[in-house]
This record gives sequence, C-alpha cells and structure tokens, in this order.
Amino acid sequence: MKASRSITRAPGRAAQRGFSLIEIILVVVLIGGIVAFAATRILGGGDRAKVNLAKAQVQTLAEKVQQFENDTGNLPNSLDELVSAPGSATGWLGPYSKTAELKDPWNHPFQYTMPGDGQPFDLVSLGKDGKPGGTSVDADIKYQ
Repeated sequence: MKASRSITRAPGRAAQRGFSLIEIILVVVLIGGIVAFAATRILGGGDRAKVNLAKAQVQTLAEKVQQFENDTGNLPNSLDELVSAPGSATGWLGPYSKTAELKDPWNHPFQYTMPGDGQPFDLVSLGKDGKPGGTSVDADIKYQ
C-alpha cells in the first residue's frame, strides 16, 4: 500500500481577497450621510422643544407678575422685583421667581414693559436670535 500524502498549498490570491479602498470609502461616506441626516432630525426637534418651553415660560412668568400685583397692588417696575423685594412695595410675599427663570431657553432675558401695548404689561421672549421680529425659531413669543 502506498501512503497517501496530503499536500497543503499556500492559500491562493482569491482566498486572500479583502475590501478595496474604494469600497471602504463608499461605506464611510454612506454612514456619514446617515449620521448627518439623523443629527439634523434630532437637533431640529431641540429647537421645536425650546420654542414650546419659551411659550410655557412666558405664560408662567406672566402669572408671577400678576401674583406680585395681587399681593402689592402694583405691577413690578422690572422683573427683578419678582426676585427681591423692592423698597417701596408693601405686601410683597415673594420671592415670586428665581433669577434663572428670568431668561428664556436661549439664555436671553425676557423683555418686560409696563404699561404694555393695549394691556397692563407686555412680556416677550425674542426667540433664538434675541432680536425683535423674526420667523420660525427666531420669532417673538408674547404673552397674550
């Protein structure tokens, strides 16, 4: 009987084939595009959430101004009077607000004017850009 020998060969070129540089670049570009798309969707939702938060903050701060008026008989001259008692106020039962609550979600101070335009006071968040007017997230958010 003859002994059978097994011959092992070095793997051929076809067995060593991997990804080409073009294929790797293509995959990286596709993943980057997907991440960029997802990031804009997520960050866009953040702006929408800040607008809704600013609307709620304007309403809440206006209620605090009205509570100040109920307690003292006068509207505050500035929003700072909601935080610390003004010297001339009698019946002040505050603080009605914290200093941090006097800024909108974009860290701009709320605009308070007394008397207001057709109402006792105006309270406005100037939106993301911090400037009067604007559209979308830059639009003013007013107490009605």
